[in-house]
Parts: sequence; structure tokens; C-alpha cells
Amino acid sequence: MSVRNQRSFPVSAGTTYRSATYRSLLPWQVRERRFPPARLGRRGLNPDDVYAFLDRVALDMTALHDALAESRRETARIKLALRTWQSDQPSADQDPAR
Repeated sequence: MSVRNQRSFPVSAGTTYRSATYRSLLPWQVRERRFPPARLGRRGLNPDDVYAFLDRVALDMTALHDALAESRRETARIKLALRTWQSDQPSADQDPAR
């Protein structure tokens, strides 16, 4: 059975659990990754190695997209809170102290 069919997706609420030993892929690691040739009698790369690497890239991309979505939600929440606060403040024309 191929590694591709064995992957599991993390179930989370916007964050991904990772053990302390897992380190996210860095761009240079993706660019410089090389795969060993397939066994004698086969052409190309070992599919299990390629699929395992693609699964890791996909997992890191999922974590990045989740973090970006969370950041956008937080930005929207802060903007709404700021707009609400600004609308609650008296303007200079309505300030009775002036």
C-alpha cells in the first residue's frame, strides 16, 4: 500500500498539533530535496518517497493556510472592535466640554 493512502488529516480548531520533534519545512528544503532513483528494473523516482514528501508539504501548507485564516479572523475582529469604539466616542463637534 502506498504512503499516499495512509495519510491522516489533523482534526483541529484552527491550529495543528505537532510534536516537539517535528519541524516545518523551509523553502530551501523544498527546493533542494532530491529523491533516490527507483529500484533496479523501474524507471524514475520511488513513488513512496515522493508521496511521503508531498504529504509533508501538503501538511505544512494546510498549517500555513489555517494560520493565515486565523490571522484574518483576528484582524477582522480587531477592526470591528476599533470601529465600534470609534463610533462610541463623541466627535469634536458634539463634545460638550468645548
